Amino acid sequence: MNPPNALSLSRIALAALLIPLLFLPLPYGASAALVVFLLAAVSDALDGRLARRVYGVTPLGALLDPLADKVLMATAFVCFVELRTADGSRSLAPAWVVVTILAREFLVTGLRAVGERRGRHIPAGPWGKHKTAWQMVAVGAILLGLAIARDWLPRRAPERLPAFQAYFESVAYILSAAVAALTAVSGWVYFRQHRDLLADATPARTET
Repeated sequence: MNPPNALSLSRIALAALLIPLLFLPLPYGASAALVVFLLAAVSDALDGRLARRVYGVTPLGALLDPLADKVLMATAFVCFVELRTADGSRSLAPAWVVVTILAREFLVTGLRAVGERRGRHIPAGPWGKHKTAWQMVAVGAILLGLAIARDWLPRRAPERLPAFQAYFESVAYILSAAVAALTAVSGWVYFRQHRDLLADATPARTET
């Protein structure tokens, strides 16, 4: 296994590490989750560059790289749905955000499978790359807010915590909703560009 593929696999392992860091009562767990996520984001940029410039893109790498991104994003947003706001009234991110993100990934993966069966490779387009980049920005920002709310303000400036939590929870909701909208649009673009794949093949007529 070459280094780019090993980096992709490490990103899946880092995604799994987010769960105990966010849910177990560990000291500075949210801060550690932020660091883990940033390492995963760096590995995403690094494995693609190494594959293109040094080691070459392999079939395994072409599978692992986007799969690792999907696992990382899905893990983070599912965790955000499970995490509650300070008053416990709602999730940090709405469940429909996760449904939108997962539905888009399943549908685009299915479209690519149809394309492969018909001899057409569907690479990641600009909208898909923007989608992944903005998902990472949103997750990183939400994890940063969690680290401040859980690990830093209670110890350094507890009197500022209620105001920060209200602001942070609103920003987290808006970021999640915006990313879900971008994710849905990117999926629509893929289907619009390759809508001919969804049309049933017209059977050939036989002369009588």
